[in-house]
Amino acid sequence: MAAALQAQRLFLTASTSSSSPLTTRPPRRTTAAAPCRAGLRVPSGVQTTTASSSSIPADGGLGGIKLDWIDVTTSTSSIGSPLADRNTAVDKLRAVAEAAADRAEMHDIIGRQRDNWNHLLLHSTNSLTLAASVMAALAPAAPATVAALKASAGVLLATAAVTMAAVNRVQPSQLAEEQRNSTRLWRQLERDVHATLELRHAAELTQADVQDAMDRVLALDAAYPLPLLPGMLEKFPKAVEPARWWPRRRPHQQPKSSSTTTRSRSFGRRSVNTKTTTGNGWSQELEEEMRGLLRVLRAKDEHQYLTVGKLVLSINRGLAVAGPALAGTAAVAAAFIGTGDGASSAWASGAAAACGALAACVNTVEHGAQLGMLFELLRNCAGFYRKVQEDIEAALGEADVERRENGEVFRTKVALLLGRDAAELRQFRRMASASVKDDDIKDYAGKLF
Repeated sequence: MAAALQAQRLFLTASTSSSSPLTTRPPRRTTAAAPCRAGLRVPSGVQTTTASSSSIPADGGLGGIKLDWIDVTTSTSSIGSPLADRNTAVDKLRAVAEAAADRAEMHDIIGRQRDNWNHLLLHSTNSLTLAASVMAALAPAAPATVAALKASAGVLLATAAVTMAAVNRVQPSQLAEEQRNSTRLWRQLERDVHATLELRHAAELTQADVQDAMDRVLALDAAYPLPLLPGMLEKFPKAVEPARWWPRRRPHQQPKSSSTTTRSRSFGRRSVNTKTTTGNGWSQELEEEMRGLLRVLRAKDEHQYLTVGKLVLSINRGLAVAGPALAGTAAVAAAFIGTGDGASSAWASGAAAACGALAACVNTVEHGAQLGMLFELLRNCAGFYRKVQEDIEAALGEADVERRENGEVFRTKVALLLGRDAAELRQFRRMASASVKDDDIKDYAGKLF
């Protein structure tokens, strides 16, 4: 009886607890939960096993939440590629700056060496020529030593002729000027690269910046080569052209504008009554100033330096031929000293002395006045104005004014390059008119040199 009562009590307790509304287990969700996708990084070499459906419920025991396991493999190279590209661009620009500093040092050393060549060869050649001329003049007066004096004068004059021909071929003063100018340009490139690294964030540097710097390096190497032979610049070119030490501009491709995009355009040529508008510092008046300035630079400044350069080149070419020719003639005349009668010997002595003295004078004018350096200086000045022209043409050739450099900043840079105040550039606005002829332009754009 007691056992029956105990069993009945246990049955009633179990049924009461099962029907009680207060339960500790959360109710089962009947609504479908949103699927959750999870990505796990599984180490290599680890295999996963799928449990049997009999031991694990279909929902994984998560109350209807389904987990779709996907394999996500993220490449570390794709994550770090933008940062790696930026670091690569910075490293390349630093390498360009180091190369520019090294080139500047080399050109400076070689420039001083070739300037020493000019002075030493000038004085030594003149000494040879004048000493030989004196010997040739004194030879007839000393019959006992006429053979020795004649031989010495002939050897010295022949040596002077060969030396003059070699020096006139390489033009040491022009070589020194090339190296001086290249040293300045290499240092300018180094400063520009350092300024780019300091003023621009690393995230803003691209491979285009590196390519621009590399183009400038290659252009400078081609404009002012270090080797003397071969590779030396032609000292007596057939046509005089401005020196070019900057790379040629690559054609800029304008992106196609959609119908919903509004882009600023160049102001172009408009009538006087058209209302002036501005954009990025540019205006119609500023464009007219730049066009007029471009015309004056081409018609006056560059033309002047090329014309004077041609004149200097012609004079230098004539002196380069005359010097060795006179020294060689003096050497040949010295060989006839002491032969024949006294009159012919005297004529030979006088010709040798006179031609030797004239050769020394020609050599002094050519290398003492440094005509080669003067020609190179004129070429560089013409190249300077040619570069200003190309900068202005590139700015005006950009159809979208928003893509140009700020107009006021550009105007200030051009004024500084020309040695003028920015307000003085307004006088060139009228030069853009087609009614003004090139012959009517009297003023020069540059005041710096």
